[in-house]
Amino acid sequence: MIKDGFMYIAALIFIAAVLVCLPKIFKGKTAQRIFQFAPPIVLIYLGLMLFCTVKLWDLNATADAYNGLKNPILYAMLFIMLLRCDLKKIIRLGPKMLIGFFSATISIGLGFVVSFVIMKNMIGTDGWQALGALCGSWMGGGGNMLAIQAALNVPESMMAYALVMDSICATLYVMFLLWAINFSEKFNKWTKADTHLIDSVGKSLEEEAKANTKPLVWQNIMILVGAGLLVSAVSQMLGTMINGALPFFDKATWTVLIVTVLGLCFALTPFGKIKGTEEVSNVLLYSVIALIASRADLSAMGNAPAWLLTGLIILVVHVGVMILLAKLLKIDIFTAAVASLANIGGTATAPVLAGAYSSALVPVGIIMALLGYVVGTGGGLLVAQLMSMFA
Repeated sequence: MIKDGFMYIAALIFIAAVLVCLPKIFKGKTAQRIFQFAPPIVLIYLGLMLFCTVKLWDLNATADAYNGLKNPILYAMLFIMLLRCDLKKIIRLGPKMLIGFFSATISIGLGFVVSFVIMKNMIGTDGWQALGALCGSWMGGGGNMLAIQAALNVPESMMAYALVMDSICATLYVMFLLWAINFSEKFNKWTKADTHLIDSVGKSLEEEAKANTKPLVWQNIMILVGAGLLVSAVSQMLGTMINGALPFFDKATWTVLIVTVLGLCFALTPFGKIKGTEEVSNVLLYSVIALIASRADLSAMGNAPAWLLTGLIILVVHVGVMILLAKLLKIDIFTAAVASLANIGGTATAPVLAGAYSSALVPVGIIMALLGYVVGTGGGLLVAQLMSMFA
């Protein structure tokens, strides 16, 4: 059993690195099918929860290392992720894409509230906290989920349910959308949607992306890591100061809001164009996921089926509302499906779905997913407060 804090951190990052590399090591058709159902981020979730369950490390002895690293790395990751979010490009997507995205966001929030009202007696009246964190993920990404967990102080034992629910339900939903996108002509004809604007925007974004041929150099990684850690440290200091003067939010929430504002502001400057933001933010994301998963003991998860049913109810409500809105607003299946997956799956899966429709529209899927990072934290916190009213 590992009791040393540094050994614990080293083991987590190494295990996460091995799991991330598996798709590159095993390239056979069978292996690739397996990785389609269980991508590396899911393997990290499940693998480290399993190691925690078999007591590979001592939770009490390694608590200081965990508490000292998780939030600082989390805030650095949020800042670097937001550097990729150019609001000027998002505006160019046109009103229908934005309507589709926010329709998905609102319907997801509605699904969480409805499912909690139905299932609260089975998952517990305090389940709204973990659901609120998961809502941040399903509106934005893993970073938003972890930010909300920090803001609401959700215990790791309860987050384990949300992580398993996220892994299984989201994976099934990705497969459903990849199947549904094949019926684009019938769906667009039924909704009477016009796709000319989407096609033209996608082509222009693809040309712009091809123009960025600068190589990734180690200096970029160094400046991004340094800036991320500095913003994390300064934001935590300011969050504590503001919380003392304005206790309306706790210091963790103020810190997240400061990081978000700084990230969006710097994204509009040349600093936001530095090559390597995706690579560095992914390293930090997988590291934080490894940390959070390492505190979840699966032996205490006797109520997992109820949480999975809760996830399915959320998706049913979300899909039903999206189909209704698509018909009323004449939204095409690409906009509806990618907007949905941009919320629930984020940058890891939205581009895949966009590419299944048209390779020219992959950048659109990326930009829509990046928008989720902007609204995910605030949206998840709002839905969490709404759910708490029914607890």
